[in-house]
Amino acid sequence: MSTLARKLRLADYFALAFGTMVGAGWLVLMDDWLARSGPVGAILGFAFGGVLLLPIGYVYGQWVQRLPDAAGEAAYTAQVFPPLVSYFTGWMMLLAYFIVCPWEAVAVGKLAAYIFPSLNSFELYRVAGQPVFLPRLVLGAGLTVFLAIVNYRGIRWSASFQNWTTGTVLLLFVLLLSISAGRGAPANFHPAFRTTPFVSILLTLQIVPYFMTGFESVPKVAEEAHPGFRATGFFRAIVMALVVGAGFYVLAVAAVAYVAPWQGLIGKRFATAIAFEQALGAQWPVRLILIMALFGLFQCFNGNFVLGITAGTLTGLLLGDALLVPVTEVGSMAAAMGWFAACLSFWMVEKRASMRIVSGLGIAVSLLLFLMKVLPVFPGHFSPAEWIACGVWIGLGLVLHVGR
Repeated sequence: MSTLARKLRLADYFALAFGTMVGAGWLVLMDDWLARSGPVGAILGFAFGGVLLLPIGYVYGQWVQRLPDAAGEAAYTAQVFPPLVSYFTGWMMLLAYFIVCPWEAVAVGKLAAYIFPSLNSFELYRVAGQPVFLPRLVLGAGLTVFLAIVNYRGIRWSASFQNWTTGTVLLLFVLLLSISAGRGAPANFHPAFRTTPFVSILLTLQIVPYFMTGFESVPKVAEEAHPGFRATGFFRAIVMALVVGAGFYVLAVAAVAYVAPWQGLIGKRFATAIAFEQALGAQWPVRLILIMALFGLFQCFNGNFVLGITAGTLTGLLLGDALLVPVTEVGSMAAAMGWFAACLSFWMVEKRASMRIVSGLGIAVSLLLFLMKVLPVFPGHFSPAEWIACGVWIGLGLVLHVGR
């Protein structure tokens, strides 16, 4: 019978959480973020999002010390709710992780095609008007199989790969920030918001759950902790990932908007790379950004792969570029729902007043993030296609549950 390796330490847990959180979205979807909110709106959206998630991170840090179970939210809700509630909590949280994997598999082909345009050949079919090319499909499938092999070999292989890619991403990011600081100008931030400040911030805040899902991955591999690892280290890893992750997104938006006029980047593929190319008049920063994005993609793909599945990733890969933006919307809702269930469960089992106050804040924040996607009164709520995708997932979960 196989046994757990039990090799993970604080740096490994941080790399897993941060890497699961930060992929290539800051490059692939930067134009969408700026179009939603403008530079200051997007910056404040991610900054407020990071602060608002701290109570939720605290709850997860407490849960993992009490119940170090790989089932995560499903195990937490099982302490106070009927099995059906626990099942669907886990099912929805699986969606939040699962859909990241095909997203990253699609994104790697999109990034590689920017460097090697010949990959945009041999069109197979179209999904929602977006072409699916054979070379990009093969590349994404190859990366999926590679990460499946890495994770099959065990958590130590996966953690080593994660540490290496995370370190590379952070190192290159510091270099990117220094370039922006030296070549940019404050005037490029004008206008600060896309619409009104409130709506601009809200539209970014809605997608924060998707792009910052990952800090709660720490409890799901808690059983792989090194024998000498102290339980308080789980909470430290979660907080570090939230702070560094939110800071990464804030600084990424700021660096792009500072180095080039942001309105000229809307609708441009890989707006981050284009901004630096315009500012420097050279190709080498573009290649640096793409290399950094590829490492970021690898770390995010691998981090979610620890929690995701190979077959589903390969299936989602077939949807091509049409998958990218809708996935962020559905994934945000699914993550917020899982956070809400975890916080509510902790509030019900915890007796100390101070901890109930913190978990109550987590309940309020996660519920708000969930309602912002499903209630029509909020700008940027679910589209009909996103409701259909969510309904299909819930229906599939119901069929599997009944069949079981």
